[in-house]
Amino acid sequence: MDAAVGSSPNVHAQSEPFLKWAGGKRWLIQRFPNLIPSDVRNYFEPFLGSGAVYFHVRPFGGIISDLNEDLVATYLALRDDPKGVKSALEKHSKKHSDEYYYEVRASKPTKTSSRAARLIYLNRTCWNGLYRVNKKGQFNVPRGTKNSVLLPSDDFAAISAQLKSINIDCCDFESTIERADEGDFAFIDPPYTVKHNMNGFLKYNQSIFSWDDQIRLSKAIVRARERGVRLLVLNANHSSIRDLYRNVGQFVRLPRHSVLAASSDFRAETSELAITVNYQKA
Repeated sequence: MDAAVGSSPNVHAQSEPFLKWAGGKRWLIQRFPNLIPSDVRNYFEPFLGSGAVYFHVRPFGGIISDLNEDLVATYLALRDDPKGVKSALEKHSKKHSDEYYYEVRASKPTKTSSRAARLIYLNRTCWNGLYRVNKKGQFNVPRGTKNSVLLPSDDFAAISAQLKSINIDCCDFESTIERADEGDFAFIDPPYTVKHNMNGFLKYNQSIFSWDDQIRLSKAIVRARERGVRLLVLNANHSSIRDLYRNVGQFVRLPRHSVLAASSDFRAETSELAITVNYQKA
């Protein structure tokens, strides 16, 4: 097991997520914090995104990972050079305009801090914080309506300190889940690939995470359960997902408001599915 796994209780200062990510789970920790065990030491998250749950848990060991190379590079840059990232982001803030946004979007910086600042800048000023690339792998989200490049919650030094105690990998989800052992906690939040809650990103999600991937993920979760890993799995509240995870863990329906629905009546009816494995929610 890696050196960052198996150290000490959670004593990090609280850090805030620095990205807005489609499918992010800030709402989960705000409304359903009792779903997450309070005694997490080693933490594993293979679909990192904005890392809302990771920053909430503040573990001292484990692995956070994603297949998005730009995203992982950003976390690594913040861990290793928070001052450099902040300096580069401040330059973006001073130059920010509609024209400048598209200049940055077309750029391909090679310096690690500049690459990270580019992603953070685009994330904060693009449409709805969406990360999307075309077939050539080029970020193609249009300019959004928000202009705040620097946020009051930015504390890159604290984020760096927290990230130094955990492994950060760019890898397939199976690699991360397979490294979790008995008593460890894994948070599993894959892209949703079945139609639910008026999910307008369904077609795009299927291109990056197929139904075959969903099946492969469920098998990895069953293997982790047999090793004694505690898992919290989130997915679409859909019959196909419930069938896939039947008898794997405890189902918990999570009602929430959908930002994609125009009708407030419909928003009140949406829900997601949580599955707790090898532990009971508080």
